[in-house]
Amino acid sequence: MTKIVTAALLAYDDSLMKAACHASENPMPDSITRILIAEDHKVTREALRTLLENRAFTVTTAVTGDEALEVLSSFDPPRIAIVDWEMPGATGLEVCRAVRTLSAESYIYLIIVTARDGEEDIAKAMAAGADDFIRKPCGMSELLARVRNGQRTVALQRNLAGRIAELEESAERMRQLKRLLPICMYCKKIRDDSDYWQEIEVYLRAHTGTDFSHGICPACMAAQIADLDRGKSGRT
Repeated sequence: MTKIVTAALLAYDDSLMKAACHASENPMPDSITRILIAEDHKVTREALRTLLENRAFTVTTAVTGDEALEVLSSFDPPRIAIVDWEMPGATGLEVCRAVRTLSAESYIYLIIVTARDGEEDIAKAMAAGADDFIRKPCGMSELLARVRNGQRTVALQRNLAGRIAELEESAERMRQLKRLLPICMYCKKIRDDSDYWQEIEVYLRAHTGTDFSHGICPACMAAQIADLDRGKSGRT
């Protein structure tokens, strides 16, 4: 059984190297995405690195689980990580658990890679916080497809975070408008939080994005006509 597993892993390494060479001849025109490869097996690690770099990814590598944790817990870490289950130091599952305790402001997509193939193993990986599970050996098209899926997930998370930030900013602007506003009883200017007096149109445009089209109401129109009539009668 051990010989079969070893032979399968050697074939996997060989397929990685061939795919890496093929990728250099046919690079994909994708935007660069930073990715971590945490793998203690040198041949596999270097083959994955070459494959992904030739696919326009920016790759960081780690040999141990502890190194992977250090990278993923740093400022602005890679947003996608391919993590081997069994590594020196922290295991892949321990890396996943640790990453999920970090701030959720910037989501990290975690892919566990292992020779294990039992349903319980998949369940353990997902329970630890992994987003995806790849069995060794796997085809390169499958690996790249799962990485692309990670890209889409991270992009959706970023877009969602951006929309939430916009909604929170909009809600704050509405709260500012609902509270008591200091307004000049003569010129009708509004005092902002910086103690600066602004025209009411300028203030509302800055806080709500509202543009104004100026007109005249019937009461003011009547008053203006009356003033004009009085002016004419005074001249005569």
